[in-house]
Amino acid sequence: MNYLGHIYLSGYNEAGMIGNFIGDHVKGKRFLGYPTEIQKGILLHRKIDLFTDTNLSWQHIRERLRPVYKRYSGVVADLFVDHFLALHWYDFRGIKLNNDARWAYAVMLKNFNYLPQSVQQFLPYLIQHRRLQSYATIEGIQTSIEIMSRRTSLPDHTKKGIELLRADYSLFEKDALTFLDEATQEFMALKTDNF
Repeated sequence: MNYLGHIYLSGYNEAGMIGNFIGDHVKGKRFLGYPTEIQKGILLHRKIDLFTDTNLSWQHIRERLRPVYKRYSGVVADLFVDHFLALHWYDFRGIKLNNDARWAYAVMLKNFNYLPQSVQQFLPYLIQHRRLQSYATIEGIQTSIEIMSRRTSLPDHTKKGIELLRADYSLFEKDALTFLDEATQEFMALKTDNF
């Protein structure tokens, strides 16, 4: 899962959502430097990543991407899952994505000092360009892949990746929704304000 999935599985626990959102940016035991509730969110992020890596439906998505992205196929699989989560947000959360995204942005700004510097640097762009909402469109996912290709070691196979998404859209959607249903069941307790 990418950012949107981690926000979703945090429920509406603000500190937990911050920890879950920054989880990829806090390595090893550095999480111990955060307040307890944010620590729980960081640890939740790690549990979600472990669940994702071992989930059969997510593996199907990754395998479809492997011919193009090889060892980076999981990164793009996470973005594709976020696309279908955004597209079906109301079905999962019972509220419009735009409303929840605005809530998430406000929580991030309120807790700005807890964000690692790398997150602080990209947060204004994330908010200004409504990146979380943009995941609901193929164009938004394409832009996200292009950005990652420029700023990380992800190879720039964006055109081929999007072609795969369009060609096998219903298969990707089926696997993503199955995965999201299973992740929701696995982490159902997180739908409340308590971890």
